[in-house]
Amino acid sequence: MSYFKTAMLLAGLTALFMGIGYLIGGASGALIALVVAAAMNVFTYWNSDRMVLSMYGAQEVDARSAPDLVRMVAELAGRAGLPMPRVFIMDNPQPNAFATGRNPENAAVAVTTGLMQQLSREELAGVIAHELAHVKNHDTLLMTITATIAGAISMVAQFGMFFGGNRENNNGPGLIGSLALMILAPLGAMLVQMAISRTREYAADEMGARICGQPMWLASALGRIDAAAHQVPNVDAERAPATAHMFIINPLSGQGMDNLFATHPSTQNRIAALQRLTGEIGGGGASIGRPAGPSPRGAPRSPWSGQPRARGPWG
Repeated sequence: MSYFKTAMLLAGLTALFMGIGYLIGGASGALIALVVAAAMNVFTYWNSDRMVLSMYGAQEVDARSAPDLVRMVAELAGRAGLPMPRVFIMDNPQPNAFATGRNPENAAVAVTTGLMQQLSREELAGVIAHELAHVKNHDTLLMTITATIAGAISMVAQFGMFFGGNRENNNGPGLIGSLALMILAPLGAMLVQMAISRTREYAADEMGARICGQPMWLASALGRIDAAAHQVPNVDAERAPATAHMFIINPLSGQGMDNLFATHPSTQNRIAALQRLTGEIGGGGASIGRPAGPSPRGAPRSPWSGQPRARGPWG
């Protein structure tokens, strides 16, 4: 049912794009919009990961530059039955993360420096498991396509003002129709995009909790990230708000309830669902991604750079 709902929402987004084309250029405009939507989807299929990672200045890391992080991703990917994704770090103080890529064989997981500094090892494992669930569910491509089409709808709707707003004949939407188009079309696209995002987030929370075996690791991480998102701005996300739905928590602002204008489900609702899941699958399980042998003594050191750090539980 979840996949059927997502497919219907995506079809509605494409239909909205074609409807705008029809209002601007009649049947020919609708056909052009359909062709453009298809071309954009093909382009996004092959380039979505590079576009988003470049947009956020993400840098790829490996077992030498970030051994603990890569080890954790590899272990969780193995538990999920997935190929090892590429791993990226974004230099951003806001704790957050997203996954991207056209399929599990070409996936990437990106986390911010703020996420690694502020979350415990277990909480980070919960976040990465959530992102791997998106990969396993093929949500990464879907969410990028919805962002691309929604952005195109907003752009074309504004073009409608120029193509139809000054016409005095019946070929275009007219001034009033163009103004309505500029306002209502992007709003409709945003609502559909957000509905798709909320549907997929709940599914990824449940699968991610099952991958790491500890629903409360993810629940704790969600609460910590949500609190920080209210205090620490994400400048890159502010420049590209159409990609906000790709993150585990909305990087632009928090939400207090599930409503039509929320890019993500309510964090409280997500935590409550994970708490219920804990009673179903239990809370046992070994630690994830810890290096063998005793923990080093003395001042805590970051596993990412080898330098001492002031905060964070990665001892």
